[in-house]
Amino acid sequence: METSRREFIKTAALGTAGLTVGGLANGMSAKSYAKIIGANERLNVAIAGLGRRLPAYYEPISKKESNVELVYLCDVMKKQREAAVQKFSKHITYTPKLENDIRKVIADKNVDVLINATPDHWHAPGTWMAVLAGKHVYVEKPCSHNPREGEILVEFQKKYGKIIQMGNQQRSAPESIDIIGQIHNGVIGTPYKAVAFYANARGEVPAPKKAPAPDGLDWDLFQGPAPRVPYTHDTWDYNWHWYGWTYGTAEAGNNATHELDVARWALQVEFPEYVTVEAAKRSFPEDGWAVYDTMDATFRFPGNKIIKWDGKSRNGHKTYGSDRGTIIYGSNGTVYVDRDGYTLFSRDGKVIKTSKSKGSESGTALGGGGDMTTLHMMNFFDAVRGKAKQNSTIEEGARSTLLCHLANIAYRTNKSFAVDSKNGHIRDADAMKLWTRQYEKGWEPGI
Repeated sequence: METSRREFIKTAALGTAGLTVGGLANGMSAKSYAKIIGANERLNVAIAGLGRRLPAYYEPISKKESNVELVYLCDVMKKQREAAVQKFSKHITYTPKLENDIRKVIADKNVDVLINATPDHWHAPGTWMAVLAGKHVYVEKPCSHNPREGEILVEFQKKYGKIIQMGNQQRSAPESIDIIGQIHNGVIGTPYKAVAFYANARGEVPAPKKAPAPDGLDWDLFQGPAPRVPYTHDTWDYNWHWYGWTYGTAEAGNNATHELDVARWALQVEFPEYVTVEAAKRSFPEDGWAVYDTMDATFRFPGNKIIKWDGKSRNGHKTYGSDRGTIIYGSNGTVYVDRDGYTLFSRDGKVIKTSKSKGSESGTALGGGGDMTTLHMMNFFDAVRGKAKQNSTIEEGARSTLLCHLANIAYRTNKSFAVDSKNGHIRDADAMKLWTRQYEKGWEPGI
């Protein structure tokens, strides 16, 4: 019989009873712990979630400079585990263990780091369970399934002192760091507006129908913290993104997270004060896609700053010249920045400077990966060792993810609403009901 999240936490807590506020075992000081880490800096890493994001991890795991060992490959689907170990065999000279249950991986005291690439509804619960068990976590975007989970991750980080970093990898791109620094130093005057965009030509998806779970899939464990429902055809393999709100966060959580993060970074804003959204399902009206596929969202921030999100999941027209990126407008110029670099324009629209990335990072291709991901993960590894400052803390990741949640909530309630710019809470009682979610009994979050 599967143990619940609460039962797991009780067990894990016994094994970490000596944790201090900094998350260190046996009451050990941070300085003493750092000495031990310094004596043997190899990190034992586990990956949970072996789907389309897997190729992004080959390079950062296998690079000698990373000094990590992959000890577990974990997934609820048997064929995913078997495929992952074969694929990784081309990049490493040893064989990691294969595991079905993320809780068993987290309970292993030899694991230092969890890479959490599970579906959205597992991102925050898997992360806080790992942190409770003494692990550092690299969690893919979005870092949470709902706003409250983002708050919990920040609370856990502060309480236990572990490094948590979201996969907002553009924060580690040299060209993005360069131009955002220039913006902060006034290269375009006062930045006042950012337009973040994404365009993809996703196709038709089948209508979900009740069916036996595929061979090798642990459907109960896939659901994890989500309320139990019968399996429906084609849910587990990516289409959970579009089949309602039980597991996914629609395109806002799936992709807007990246560009909204860059926009917020550039404008140096935290929480908005007003949100308005126009969104709908525009393509393939009879297919199984159950959420919007087109969204136009506006976030107004203190200081008369604005971020707009133009998201088109199933219309590949490149309105701004590419499939994804961010445009930052200032009182004395404009910047266009994406994963390939940036272009700086004068106030009258003339090109002042263009800087192109020497590497590559996937744009709208499923899975993605590339130089930015490698740099971001290596920054995370070095932050765990105390050798580097995080390029993006979980607090930054949670704030950017919150914008996606606020847009989704505005769509789901068909309301525009005011927001408390001090903490991001919605000033509308009905909309605020979606601040959290219903959890399967025994999996409710707690701190």
